[in-house]
Formats: sequence, C-alpha cells, structure tokens
Amino acid sequence: MSTDFKPQSDFLNVLTQRGYIHQCSDLEGVDAKAKSGDLTAYIGFDCTARSLHVGSLVQIMMLHWLQQTGGKPVPLMGGGTTRVGDPSGKDESRKMLSLDDIEANKLGIKQVFSKFLTFGEGKTDALMLDNAEWLTTLNYIDFLRDVGKHFSVNRMMSMDSVKMRLERDQELSFIEFNYMCLQAYDFVELSRRYGVNLQMGGSDQWGNIVTGIDLGRRMGRPQLYALTSPLLTTASGAKMGKTAAGAIWLNEDMLSVYDYWQFWRNTEDADVGRFLRLFTLLPMDEIHRLEALQGAEINEAKKILATQATALMHGTEKAEAAAETARKTFEEGAVATSLPTIDIAADELRAGVGVLGIFVKAGLVASTGEARRQIKGGGLRVNDVAIADERANLNEANLTSEGVVKLSLGKKKHVLLKPV
Repeated sequence: MSTDFKPQSDFLNVLTQRGYIHQCSDLEGVDAKAKSGDLTAYIGFDCTARSLHVGSLVQIMMLHWLQQTGGKPVPLMGGGTTRVGDPSGKDESRKMLSLDDIEANKLGIKQVFSKFLTFGEGKTDALMLDNAEWLTTLNYIDFLRDVGKHFSVNRMMSMDSVKMRLERDQELSFIEFNYMCLQAYDFVELSRRYGVNLQMGGSDQWGNIVTGIDLGRRMGRPQLYALTSPLLTTASGAKMGKTAAGAIWLNEDMLSVYDYWQFWRNTEDADVGRFLRLFTLLPMDEIHRLEALQGAEINEAKKILATQATALMHGTEKAEAAAETARKTFEEGAVATSLPTIDIAADELRAGVGVLGIFVKAGLVASTGEARRQIKGGGLRVNDVAIADERANLNEANLTSEGVVKLSLGKKKHVLLKPV
C-alpha cells in the first residue's frame, strides 16, 4: 500500500493502523465508499471442514472492523463453490465432498461468525449468504453464452493458481479451472442482488477477485473493488494456524479453549505486537505499551494476547478460566482438572496401556514414530516425570490424587487421562 495515502474513513484508518492491507484496487474509491457509509463487503468461505482455523481469522476480523466502522459485512458460505474446489495454493485437486458433508461443514463454520458480527435487518447488520443460492440453479449453456464469453482463457492461464500448478506438472482439472469463473460470478450476483461493492480476502485470492471486478465491468455493474490482506506467517516462517499437532481450529468441539489459549500464549516474541493488532480489540496505545516490553516481561504481553484473542472467540469467562488453568499448571505445578481431558475405560487402564499409543490418542503426537522420537529427546512426560522406556505401560498406579494421569509434551502441552 502506498505510504502517501492518508485514509479519510474510519474503516481504512483501522485497517491501515493494524496491518490488514496488502493490496487494494482503488484505495481512494474504497475510502470514499466507507466514509459515505455505502461500503458493503463480502468474503467467501468454502465449506471444506467442520470448522475454520486461525488462518481465516484475519478475514473474519476485517469483516468485524468493517461493521464497527459503519459498513455492512457479508460472510458468504461456499455451498456451491465447495463442490468445485479452489486450486489457489494447491498442488493437487481438492477431495470432492458429498453434498451432506458440505452441508454439515457449512453448519459448523457458521457458528463462528456470531462471535464477531451482529446479524439483523439494519443497514450495517451482517448478512449471511450461500452461493449455492444462485450457482446450483445455473443453466450451463446460458452461463457459457451470457457470462463465459467475458472470460479470456489467455488471462486465466496467467493466473498464479493455474500457472503454478502447470509449472509443477501437476494436473489441473477442468472443474477447478472453472473456479475463478464462479467466484467472479459470485461478485457480480452479490452486486446485483445485495449491493455488494467490495470483495476482501487473502492475498492469494487477488487474481480471482480482480477477475470479478473485470466481469462486473463487462456486465454493466457499478464499480467494484478489491482489498486483500497479507498471507500470514510467523516470524520464523511457519504458516499461520498450522502446528506440529495440526490445525488450530476455531470451533471448541475441535480444539479445546485451553489449547486455543496456549496457541496464542506460545506466540514468538517478534510476533506479539503484530498479533495484538490483528487478533485483539485492544486500543493502539495499549498495544504500543505491550509490544515495547522486553526480556521476561514480554511473557505478560503474550498472556494478555492469549486471553484477549480467546475471549473474542470463546467469551471472557472461558478465556479467563484457561488463563487460570495455565497459571496453576505452570506456576504452581498443580494438576489443574480443567486441562483438556480424554476418557479411557477403567478396565483398559487397569490392564495397562502402552505409552506410545496413549500419547497418540491424546493428540499430543501424530504417530507412534513421533512419540518414540520425543521420548528419546525427553519430551514426553507422565505426571511431570520424563518417560525413559518407550515400551512402558500406564495403569492405575499412575493415577494422581485427583484420579487422573497427566500426559505432557514438553512444558506447555498437557492432557489428562481420566478413567470412566
């Protein structure tokens, strides 16, 4: 973004200060729409899993700030486009899901948005839509004649999502090749039906979004706009939202509140200020104070980040409970019974269970091979004692006074094994 540009609208002021903007097709145009209160923006979310993960949180926060500054946010469920599959950033075709799976995923994904947006009938109230509404009723011949004629195959071939796949000699199916046509058509339909004039997304969506702007121009729609956010990586280069143990899911039934809190608590020092801007509602003065902390004090900023980010997703009460659980576990060395828990049949524990398999079951390691490697490095613990023998079994003798077995990976990831 140009350093010479000085936003006049609250919306672009917030996005600029907090680091949400990577590219914009027309900053002055978006700024004017936002300042006049006429900005309606959408972001699409395909229904490929039962929950979104932290990698989608930047986009959700952009919709939140749009509403807070007087715009109208439109989260769009990809009930139609999920049937096709977005090739952006992929080396192979996405697994085709059944219609029942897509519907179940859509219901799971919808849960998140009410935490960040207010829905209703008002001018700035959020509107939840599904592109299946118009995509599944399209007549193919009519679509080719009325819409397809506006697409240049030469231009489509130059898109990164297509070019990168072909350069790597990876097959790109015809159905995936059509994805950008459908996404562009979404933008036009949203403009026509609901007055949407801005599409936002991650920077990997830039080509698809500007294709929609071009289609809108060719089909006689009012001016449309594009705005993308940076694709986030941590300071060490890791992809945001991915960990050794898997994705950081937003839905509580797929990741405990405690583990969500711990994810933010484990933020690298160099990322604290950036993540406070992007993932909390703290005022900028407070963020400046926290990111200036040095040495051991930065850990206090990380705890505030963790509690603030978790409160947005799961509520203040659960966030503070997770923070207290962490305090008891790490500062007092106690077995906090509010740690994530997995059940085991009492008879099974009585007979004895292998440490390798139980750590996999607890989700602390992905495989028995990884468990062996962690044991060799002293990384796996039972009741805070390092495991020395990979052939060891756990049984009732390992139960603590609280009636559980505490399983730990390193110093920060813990799960309680509870007989039932």
